Amino acid sequence: MSSTVAPVLPQGAGYGVVVGIGLFFALLMACVSYLQNRYTQYSTKTSEEFNTASRSVKPGLIANGVVSAWTWAATLLQSSTVAYEYGISGPFWMTDAAGATVQIFMFSVLACKVKQNAPYCHTFLEIVNYRYGKTTHKVFVFFALMTNVLVASQLLLGGSAVVTALTGMNVYAAVFLIPLGVCIYVVLGGLRATFLCDYSHTIIVMIIILYFMFDVYTTNDMIGSPSKMYDLLKTASAERPVSGNVDGSYLTLKSNSALVFGVIQLCTGLGTVFLDQGYWQRAIASRPTTAVRAYIMGGLAWFAVPFGFATTLGLAAVALTDHPSYPTYPNEMTSSQISSGLAAPFGATALAGRGGAVALLLTLFMAVTSSASSQLIAVSSILTFDVYKTYFKPKATPEQLIFVSHVMICIFGVVMACVACLWNGIGIDLGWLFLVMGLLIGGAVFPAAFTITWKGQTRVGAISGAIGGLVAGLIAWLVEAKVYYGEITVETTGANYPTLAGNMASVFTGLVLTVTISLIRPDDFNWERTRAINAPSPSPSTTIVSESQPTDPKPPTIETVPEDPADKKLTEDPSALQRTFVLAVIVSTVLSLIMDIIIPIPMFLSHYVFSRGFFTGWVVISFIWVFVAFILCGVLPIWETRVFWGNMVRRMVGRKVVVDAVPQHESGQESEAQAVRVESKA
Repeated sequence: MSSTVAPVLPQGAGYGVVVGIGLFFALLMACVSYLQNRYTQYSTKTSEEFNTASRSVKPGLIANGVVSAWTWAATLLQSSTVAYEYGISGPFWMTDAAGATVQIFMFSVLACKVKQNAPYCHTFLEIVNYRYGKTTHKVFVFFALMTNVLVASQLLLGGSAVVTALTGMNVYAAVFLIPLGVCIYVVLGGLRATFLCDYSHTIIVMIIILYFMFDVYTTNDMIGSPSKMYDLLKTASAERPVSGNVDGSYLTLKSNSALVFGVIQLCTGLGTVFLDQGYWQRAIASRPTTAVRAYIMGGLAWFAVPFGFATTLGLAAVALTDHPSYPTYPNEMTSSQISSGLAAPFGATALAGRGGAVALLLTLFMAVTSSASSQLIAVSSILTFDVYKTYFKPKATPEQLIFVSHVMICIFGVVMACVACLWNGIGIDLGWLFLVMGLLIGGAVFPAAFTITWKGQTRVGAISGAIGGLVAGLIAWLVEAKVYYGEITVETTGANYPTLAGNMASVFTGLVLTVTISLIRPDDFNWERTRAINAPSPSPSTTIVSESQPTDPKPPTIETVPEDPADKKLTEDPSALQRTFVLAVIVSTVLSLIMDIIIPIPMFLSHYVFSRGFFTGWVVISFIWVFVAFILCGVLPIWETRVFWGNMVRRMVGRKVVVDAVPQHESGQESEAQAVRVESKA
């Protein structure tokens, strides 16, 4: 941040939000975990519950978790940054349509295949190990951990930059203190805790987005209506025309730079979704009957977050740059401030002063911590099941696995902070890391996806695609920077065209190599091998005994996983999920075509500049979409879990759930789905 822009809030506000709110959620989660362990059948003391939420999470909460996991600080800041730089096309091309939503739609196909071909796995890397062996497994563990490290450090890099800009808090203190409360509540409650905290965080983010939207487009003295915003953007287009936009306008989807940005983010988004264990973990935690629906709803709901946020604060920053209330007035933002993602914080400050700064600070903190919780539990699962259990102690007990999970969460909390400090210390900002990340991980995207979807992919094809894509991406990136700009520096390697070349080379080289090599001598893999991963023992109960081997001299430790009869039927008969798979392919394809081709391309090719009425309709759609997302992520999870919470409250006040005509699990705990009658205790 430039030293010429004074912080709007005192340092105490920064420490209060980062430490105070973080510890509040940690305390809240401690209470929830205590009640959950005492009054429900889901105990956080079992590794199945801790790492997979007993595979029982309903679609509304999964959709909310998807929105939360994808709502990074970088998402909000970068979508507003490209809105500031390129106008209305920025958020649409980069993070909304081309950049991120379609990857969630596409991942719904993988979510269905996980339930069909590996219903009891803990991580997608377990599938790699069972299918290809240890060498390939180690390669993909490397790419998965690199993805999580890059994503987690981005979260802290963007979040700490905003906290420092708004409050003057020491940036390194912010980096280390932000994950503190998150580590505590994830250790206490595991994956289900992340879902519950994700829910509260996402609702807060959406409420604040709606607050800014109503302020900007209905009540604010400086803007106050879509029509006034339209006039201010027209003025800005005349005074500060955008290079590459038709007529230099901020009001068009015909933006060459935004389109390039969109392609880069499409490649990056493929890697950060397909290789992030956090998304696989949500698919694993979901119910087979609703996994696809959850990801489709999550994709639709997530669209609203950056779309509404950037269409409001990103455009407000453009409109108010020349207003005395803007923090950089009378100067424009510097390239460093723009790349650090400060357009949204400055826009919020210009709109509402200290109140706007506080609201923005709270929004970014919620986004950072909810996404960080996803990263922590994801890395913990990888290090526990794919490193510790696979290579060090294959016969680890559930108690040992839980202990290792707790330790790994704390270790990764420190690692992500240290890496973020490293980036900050060497001058790497959020914008640079955001663009470069895809070329580092893109080669492994299609090999990872084909591992669970294509029985013909070979071990050599998977390894060659992942490593070959990385090498090709690095070469294309550096060569393009040298040829186009004449030198290789932080600035040139973070520019659009070198990162575009690197991202595309990485993803497509990985695709071509794995397909070509596999087709030379295709495999004919039998999915029954992956369906056997952690499969329940043959017994009338629904227990999992994979944590100990049947040949152990002592009896195996049994962990009970409540399972809905409909889910159990689909798990035992994978062919029953085929219709769901076809539906996922059709829906994801149609929605992707609509959002990437049918809507934007005609407006891009026709060089259409928004009219006043069209812009007003665009704003109205953003309002409607955010309200729909609020219903999907805020109202639906409460409605779906009403039986669970009702039964827990009944137990707390001295009533119990009695199961009629359905045998109990071995632990004597009943499934919520099987509860049919409530009676008072004698």
